[in-house]
Amino acid sequence: MSYTHLLFDHDGVLVNTEPLYLQAIQEQLATLGITLRETDYIQNMAVGADPWALARAAGCDEAMVDQLRDARDARYQQLLRTRPITIEGVDGLIAELAEHFQLAIVTTSRDVDFDLIHALDGQPRTSTTPDVVRHMDFILKRSHYQNSKPDPQPYLLALSRFGIEPSQALVIEDSERGLRSAVAAGIDCAAIYHPFTAGQRFAKAKYRFADLGELKQFLLG
Repeated sequence: MSYTHLLFDHDGVLVNTEPLYLQAIQEQLATLGITLRETDYIQNMAVGADPWALARAAGCDEAMVDQLRDARDARYQQLLRTRPITIEGVDGLIAELAEHFQLAIVTTSRDVDFDLIHALDGQPRTSTTPDVVRHMDFILKRSHYQNSKPDPQPYLLALSRFGIEPSQALVIEDSERGLRSAVAAGIDCAAIYHPFTAGQRFAKAKYRFADLGELKQFLLG
């Protein structure tokens, strides 16, 4: 094993935020009388499908879709402020891995959401604020690239930032969409189990782990 760099997805791997994001979307579609089932969302999420296609099919124009999206964003941030999102043991585990590897986060999270989660928006940190960002060489958020996962661009950009070959990196993902992005970039991917995305397809993952603790044991022995 010759990995020297670890590229972490964010939502679902380092923080437990994905169910909250779905809830915020479901609530907005419900105002139109549309029910978005979790199973349908997760299936469509795997290929980067747009959940607002349901609103368009119901007759919404782009101005209305924009209003729904804005309301979704506001509700999601409210949920982030009021619901627990930490994954136990992640902060210490990342600190330990940082002693042996160079680390980066490659996320589809919007900058404003990421900054809220990690108290990078000027708000005071709390005892539950994740502390992983201080161990990262850099963070690629949604504003840093044009094409989102499952496109390979986010992970190709990470390779370029580090100045490394794909063989030197290992991607850590919890979703099929992220796995597709890593595979398309030519990078080995370790899929971490998350109940939210457990039904997606991970056959192309190089490794499968129950949690980040198993990943650490694999990497460090």
